[in-house]
Amino acid sequence: MPSQPVLSTLRLNRALLARQLLLRRRRISALEAVEHLVGIQSQSPRAAYVGLWTRVFGFRPEALERLMLERSVVRVALMRSTIHLVSARDCLALRELVQPAIGRSSRHSAARRAAGVDDAELARAGRALLEAAPRTFRELGTLLKDRWPACDADALAMGARETLPLVQIPPRGLWHRGGVPSHAAAETWLSGIDARQISMADLVRRYLAAYGPASVLDAQTFTGLTGLREVFDGLRPELRTFRDEDGGELFDVPGAPRPTGRGRAPARFLPEFDNILLSHARRERILPEGTMSLLSLGNGLKPAFLVDGFVAGTWKLRTARRSTTLEVKPFAPLPVAARRELEEEGRRLLAFAARGAELKTVSLVK
Repeated sequence: MPSQPVLSTLRLNRALLARQLLLRRRRISALEAVEHLVGIQSQSPRAAYVGLWTRVFGFRPEALERLMLERSVVRVALMRSTIHLVSARDCLALRELVQPAIGRSSRHSAARRAAGVDDAELARAGRALLEAAPRTFRELGTLLKDRWPACDADALAMGARETLPLVQIPPRGLWHRGGVPSHAAAETWLSGIDARQISMADLVRRYLAAYGPASVLDAQTFTGLTGLREVFDGLRPELRTFRDEDGGELFDVPGAPRPTGRGRAPARFLPEFDNILLSHARRERILPEGTMSLLSLGNGLKPAFLVDGFVAGTWKLRTARRSTTLEVKPFAPLPVAARRELEEEGRRLLAFAARGAELKTVSLVK
């Protein structure tokens, strides 16, 4: 068997950036970008907008709002049981594939079992309530507690989310206005949508196209699933294989970009929870050693920025009256050229995210 080519960390970085539309903004629609990325983390409602702005040429928030209002994209618990923005066509099939991981990660199962709640029964009751009308979690939990008074209302509401695909409906998730999350059963909300059929092999191919080259453990980290080795082995005849610098085996789809890494990568601002930071078991290709702890914020991740392809600091928007300041905090001193590039990209971010502000300022900590 011929030896497998070795891909350096820099080559893996550039391949990831190319597939994540971060080497250059792509002239594609927001819907095409969402589907290519296999969804976008949307724990924070505005994160998906920034994630698309940094990837899609000419993206404006109204484009994504329109897709949400038309029910072409939805916000739903998917990979790693976190809220993702995905296309309506992908929603139900992706949810079915990652359902085992969602159920396994539940923190509320013990409370439901102790109260004698059967999950299949809970799913039926939750579906009936949500088909009657969209509900907030508080409303749903209160109604379910009428049936299971011995169980905590929050555990019942979360159990419904874990056993059923529930979408958060607008105005939650809109750029120009928002609201308390209100949920509907995905099958009801997406009635009439031409849903895709997606196999586990299809999901692996799409993951590699957007995040590869990658290992089996990387794909399992992205999906939250276990036991994907058999899927990769079944796909092996059609995939390219490589090794990383430590000898780990990597897989890739044929024809996917793998740039040499000779040129510099542009400065980019990423939203909180961006999937590029969460979708590999080994994250050295995007996160230099020691930086993940600097991004951690309770149960989330701070917004980060990239310098020459790697995470180099955090950022935050601060608004006071009619002024907005973009605070940029590098982890270490940056060269003058990198600072200048960050300031230019920061002004573009402000023009997108703070259009109504009369005064827009980039504050770059030295």
